[in-house]
Amino acid sequence: MMLEALKNKIEEALPGATVQVLDPMQDGEHLQAIVIYEGFEGKTLIEQHRMVTDPIKDELKGPVHALAIKTKVRE
Repeated sequence: MMLEALKNKIEEALPGATVQVLDPMQDGEHLQAIVIYEGFEGKTLIEQHRMVTDPIKDELKGPVHALAIKTKVRE
């Protein structure tokens, strides 16, 4: 359920983005986000990652221990 909530928060912050939030370790603490978004065009990798993490910063302080992020520009 937390995965869906994180996905929704990222999608709200990045309208039109395709977002997947995965739990590859199945522990609820080590997650992976894959985000495809036109708005990443011209942004540095750090800027892209901040765009993903800013809307979920509270969750990153609490239950989520680590988040691997993969960002791509929609073509």
